[in-house]
Amino acid sequence: MKKKLFTSLGLMTGTSIDGVDLSIIKSDGINEFEPILDDYFEFDKKIQKKIEKFREELSTLDDLERKKKDFDELEREFTLFIGEIVSKFINKTDQEIDLIGFHGQTIFHDSKKKTSIQLGNGNLLSSLTKKIVINNFRKKDLLNGGEGAPLTPIYHKVVSNIIYKNYSLEYPINIINIGGITNITKILNDDQNTEKNIFAFDIGPGNCLIDGWIKKNSQKKFDHNGEVAKSGKIDELILNQAIDNFGEGSFDKSLDIKNFDFSFVKGLSVEDGCATITKFTAYLIAEGINFINRLDNKSSRYNLISGGGRKNDYLINCIKENLSKELILEKIDSYGFDGDYIESQAFGYLAIRSYLNLPISFPNTTKCKKPTLGGEVNKNF
Repeated sequence: MKKKLFTSLGLMTGTSIDGVDLSIIKSDGINEFEPILDDYFEFDKKIQKKIEKFREELSTLDDLERKKKDFDELEREFTLFIGEIVSKFINKTDQEIDLIGFHGQTIFHDSKKKTSIQLGNGNLLSSLTKKIVINNFRKKDLLNGGEGAPLTPIYHKVVSNIIYKNYSLEYPINIINIGGITNITKILNDDQNTEKNIFAFDIGPGNCLIDGWIKKNSQKKFDHNGEVAKSGKIDELILNQAIDNFGEGSFDKSLDIKNFDFSFVKGLSVEDGCATITKFTAYLIAEGINFINRLDNKSSRYNLISGGGRKNDYLINCIKENLSKELILEKIDSYGFDGDYIESQAFGYLAIRSYLNLPISFPNTTKCKKPTLGGEVNKNF
């Protein structure tokens, strides 16, 4: 019997808070998948600045408790903005939307304290859009002993299966998302036993340090194609100290942008600081790829990159310098997927799985104790 196909709209706002990615997909929540429409909307500048300020002032849960009224007001304003762009996006298609996967904007994440807070009111968005909205995707995983991240590996598996079928790539396949934080998924094969054939980790910073340095020290928002870094000189002493101080090795914890700062390049020029930060970021990403490739003694020849960081040519070349020549590192766009929308598509897919009471995280992806169900279902219309 053919399983029901749902039409789901996924929303994703990254740590850079520059815009919102939206994707409409059709899927059964298992292996059937069809992309329908993707789009991008810039953030309202006033809301963007408010979120950045609020996030900077938030260091502990006590801070959040003290700012509860401010949080509620900002969440309402943010959700109203999301409601407006969702309505505009839906009007671009004749598809009837069944579900909305609303990840929200992460403002606080601490897996040790089993807390991950995303700005965004699912109940209000449901009322505004007259759609079933799934949100709060990380809560159940954290309560079940997980890290709350990364959540996209189950969707990465669907992507890898499609690429394997259409392009005959050999397994294992790695899918690497370079957003604010970088995460990686290793898919061993196309077997449907998901619990055993995918592994995933957060492996280090992605764009967060580079973007933060550029925004603080120039009029630019990011380092386009790594041009600023290319023009600078890497300070090898500072770089090596930063690598020693970070000391990652186990990759057993989820990461937040607040786990990193660029104080180690303080005093360097904009260009030299950017070059050193980019090299540091690339080293950690490569270490993560090398680590996951040692699992099961099965190295993934194909390493496919999504997310905004894939557009930074200098960063990608620095990563390659730390990898074996046999490994292929290339954009996922070469295999029929738009690398800008993998995460928004993923949350459309996770919304369907959540609605069907199917697990979205697993011991080998988030370190949860057992396969764990997804987000909260909101129907307010």
